[in-house]
Amino acid sequence: MRISGGTAKGRKVGNRKAFVAKGDSDELRPTAAKVRQAIFNIVAGMTDGCRFLDLYAGTGAVGIEALSRGAQQAVFVENSAQRCSFIRDIADKFGLAVRASVVKAEAGEFLKKNSMPFDIIFIDPPYASDELLSALRLIDTLLPVSENGVVIAEHSSKRALSLFMINLQPRKSYKYGDTALTVYERKPRQADEMVSEAPIKV
Repeated sequence: MRISGGTAKGRKVGNRKAFVAKGDSDELRPTAAKVRQAIFNIVAGMTDGCRFLDLYAGTGAVGIEALSRGAQQAVFVENSAQRCSFIRDIADKFGLAVRASVVKAEAGEFLKKNSMPFDIIFIDPPYASDELLSALRLIDTLLPVSENGVVIAEHSSKRALSLFMINLQPRKSYKYGDTALTVYERKPRQADEMVSEAPIKV
């Protein structure tokens, strides 16, 4: 896998064997190059100076690409110690370590403890699991996304994401073979909410 844009363009991140320990039952499915390119086409103009969350980071390729393309900070959340170590090594090798934060944690655990908003949140749990819906529900409830930020969910193109949300709304879905990307954004605030937040003059 190679970075497709930015300061680290063309540099190789690694291969599958580097991320899966012998006997590890956790199947790794790295985000394909064409899908990574599509992600950054979708958020064109948003990456520079942004705070990026790579949830279920796996190889870390998406977050590394965000840093390569000018993100101010990328937080990688991954529950495998081996993969966390590898992501740190790659970030250091590419000269991006100062802007990379690697957190060994379950996605839900991280979201519940996090207190900082992100401009772009990328979610890519195993396709066969129910973790995508769980993560989206938590994000909708806790709202760790900035007011003009987006949430991008990668999932199987055979699976439609039908989920009632209070604070987020789907913007658009894109299909690339067996993979789909669904983009969410924050719902506009109602006029009465803005009025209630306005300072009261006495």
